[in-house]
Amino acid sequence: MSRESHHGGLIVRADAAATAWFVISAVMSAVVFDGVMLWIGAITALSLFLIGVVAFLWSFWSAVQRSRGESIAVSQLYFLVGGVAPARIRNTMNSLLAVQTVVGLATALARPNAVDGTPGSALALGVLVPMFGLGLNGLWAAYHGSFAERASEDDEVRLDRGSIGQNEGHG
Repeated sequence: MSRESHHGGLIVRADAAATAWFVISAVMSAVVFDGVMLWIGAITALSLFLIGVVAFLWSFWSAVQRSRGESIAVSQLYFLVGGVAPARIRNTMNSLLAVQTVVGLATALARPNAVDGTPGSALALGVLVPMFGLGLNGLWAAYHGSFAERASEDDEVRLDRGSIGQNEGHG
């Protein structure tokens, strides 16, 4: 097992490959804007969204299990901030999330009406794709992220008593 795959490289590669496929299918759907290409773009967007929802829920459940011993913030889990991930991983995964967001919005806005001119387009489904990026960010963090240890109960009690004890003489 290589060092990269040990540290979540598979998740990063899956995110990059799926994002590349989404960009190709969304741009081609916006350019051709007819028949089969619209179906491919819509199915791609919906598939990535559904995978993202599952990954998001899985990552949240896994993070809750880790949170018994570690202090985990939502921003750390889904945006990999605060030293959770190495800079290369954080920058790559957040860049892929940004690409998903920009391409989803741009293609939806480029073709806001259906082929027959009625409001709404299959390309609007592209705005759901960033859920995929958020879910994979969460999975990476839940399984490979570095979080601070949670303060023990004794530490918390000592801190609470210390703040109350300060005010005893003012009473």
